[in-house]
Amino acid sequence: MTLFADTPKPPYYAVIFTSVRTEGDNGYNEMANQMIQLAQQQPGFLGLESARENIGITVSYWSSLESIENWKANSEHMEAQKMGRKLWYESFKVRISKVERDYAVNTKPST
Repeated sequence: MTLFADTPKPPYYAVIFTSVRTEGDNGYNEMANQMIQLAQQQPGFLGLESARENIGITVSYWSSLESIENWKANSEHMEAQKMGRKLWYESFKVRISKVERDYAVNTKPST
């Protein structure tokens, strides 16, 4: 099993969501799982990678800027965004970028 999103050949787009959480869960994990499932159903969604320590970074991959705009405007996602501002995040930043090149390296030899 890979931890990396299985993205197509570039170009495609990446939405990079970097955040600092508030204390406690307050329903965050349940909503995060719901949003992942919902994003996977959206036209143009290509994959997702996420990690959290002191800060969280989630990168979602999309086929077009239009698909990103549609995801941002999704009513269920908009409700989660409101909850995030109110309960779950001390601060966050969103960056959108065009992926023009990607490559993978496997550092462990095959056996």
